[in-house]
Amino acid sequence: MSYKDCGSHSHSRRKLIRRIIWSIIIFFFLVFLTILLIWAILQPSKPRFILQDATVYAFNVSGNPPNLLSSNFQITLSSRNPNDKIGIYYDRLEVYATYQSQQITYRTSIPPTYQGHKEVNIWSPFVYGTSVPIAPFNGVSLDGDQDNGGVVLDIRADGRVRWKVGTFITGKYHLYVRCQAFINFGNNRGSGVVVGDNAVKYTYARGCSVSV
Repeated sequence: MSYKDCGSHSHSRRKLIRRIIWSIIIFFFLVFLTILLIWAILQPSKPRFILQDATVYAFNVSGNPPNLLSSNFQITLSSRNPNDKIGIYYDRLEVYATYQSQQITYRTSIPPTYQGHKEVNIWSPFVYGTSVPIAPFNGVSLDGDQDNGGVVLDIRADGRVRWKVGTFITGKYHLYVRCQAFINFGNNRGSGVVVGDNAVKYTYARGCSVSV
């Protein structure tokens, strides 16, 4: 008799454990489904970046053949959060310049920040590099572009962002930003304005491509 009671008690205990496990699974599923529905309804939009200007202090290709670049310029980059119900955490954001897909400066880190609804952030980091090695074919092309009066660079920003919906914060997403900048080395400096000894400021106010 006592053996049967023990078996019945063990069976009831296993049944209770299964119910608890299924209750936990259903709870988390409902939470996930709720977050997914809210996310779908809000339809978050990626941030919008604009390259406002770039002030060039130094830009020199050296070596024989030309394979080293020393540069120093300050850019003004703005970001706008177009969402009215979603905030954005910029956990990491690094800015650098590339020429024909090759990185030609060091990476400059922008401090982590939070961007509220419809908010605009403006950063003015220095982007620079000293005797940065560049591919031989890029060195020849870059030297030729400079002699011909103008160089087209890509200002890039790579980082990680999180979205904030109410009290819920998502995981981290990769952020890729690409802005085009034209630097005129002609005698009249094109649209540039001289702002100091050998320093020229170029105004762009140009939208950038953004992917998340």
